[in-house]
Amino acid sequence: MRLPRVVYWNNIPSPYMVERFNAVARRGNLDFQAWFNARLEPGRSWAVDESTWEFPYRYLSSVAVDGRRLSVPTPLLRRDLPDLLVSLYAEPSFLLGWWLARRRGVRTAFWCEVTFDRWVRRRQWKERLKRSIFPGLDATLGSGEQSRAFARRYGVSPERALLLPHVIDVAHFVTGREKAMHSRDQARAELGLRGVTFIYVGRMWWGKGLGHLLDAFSALQRRTQEEVSLLLVGDGPEEAHLRTRTQAEGLRNVAFAGFVQKPELPRYYNMADVFVFPTLGDPYGLVVDEAMACSLPVISTSAAGEIGDRIEHGVNGYIVPPENSAALLDRMERLARDPELRARMGEASARKIGGHTPERWAEDFERAVERILSMPEPGGRGA
Repeated sequence: MRLPRVVYWNNIPSPYMVERFNAVARRGNLDFQAWFNARLEPGRSWAVDESTWEFPYRYLSSVAVDGRRLSVPTPLLRRDLPDLLVSLYAEPSFLLGWWLARRRGVRTAFWCEVTFDRWVRRRQWKERLKRSIFPGLDATLGSGEQSRAFARRYGVSPERALLLPHVIDVAHFVTGREKAMHSRDQARAELGLRGVTFIYVGRMWWGKGLGHLLDAFSALQRRTQEEVSLLLVGDGPEEAHLRTRTQAEGLRNVAFAGFVQKPELPRYYNMADVFVFPTLGDPYGLVVDEAMACSLPVISTSAAGEIGDRIEHGVNGYIVPPENSAALLDRMERLARDPELRARMGEASARKIGGHTPERWAEDFERAVERILSMPEPGGRGA
């Protein structure tokens, strides 16, 4: 019996997707291949090591169009077509791929996540385009009910808006944290971290709300006599500005660690006591899940996709409004003053994220593929 032939087309091979694709390949229930537009894109510093990949892949060729590179899905012009093409949609390349796939009788699904107005500029022509394309998809895949509602907003029928929850390499973060425990004090001392330490991991960019985090941390230092620290892990266009502001305001115990690759990340989470995610509009934010796997309580804004599925307010962390430094300060102060609350919330975080593994994603993906291929084509297309 022939295995379903499936292509998943992503922009770049992020570590999160490589973990999932490896899990799909290990199960061996799909004739699976991954396509990528490029190895890296601006603003992403992940290491890429194809020798660790267990799945077939290809980097698509590209052409220059009006000063930008357009990836061309030439495999869709050949005879050996996939049964299903799963892709992103927010670039012309993906829309070209969708059109070609549809013309050639390939089933199509878009990965679709909620987006926030603070990050995304809504243009009427784009809104109209989504409303014209989405109803003709065989399915959308999204990480939770917010993403599902987003797809339905553009005309996807309920039975075709499928759920495929995000996952991380939980075992890596759990074991990495355990290994780092014995050197925690030394590692903290090397970075000048004292007292309760709050950590942020991600891009140094205005859309992540880091200015509001510095506002809250500055106020916390003025309000408490105890030492508190802030550990910022990542790089990006705002890093120099944030460093300058920290120095200008005389903030103490603020450490910039730069970008850290996945193997070393557990050690940095282990140096901290609370994870803070002040984002103004993330479609998801997998760093929240990483922090949870490292047994940290989490303070996040509500402007992160599916955040209510991950943070149970008052149980494993707090959800605050975006762009609200006072709310951030209140929750940071509460956790800074209560070690028992931090420990209890950290344990709850670890329990909540425990089963969210790449193996689970591979199983969920296979079920989604089976369901899509068994559905009638939308609107009677192809009948």
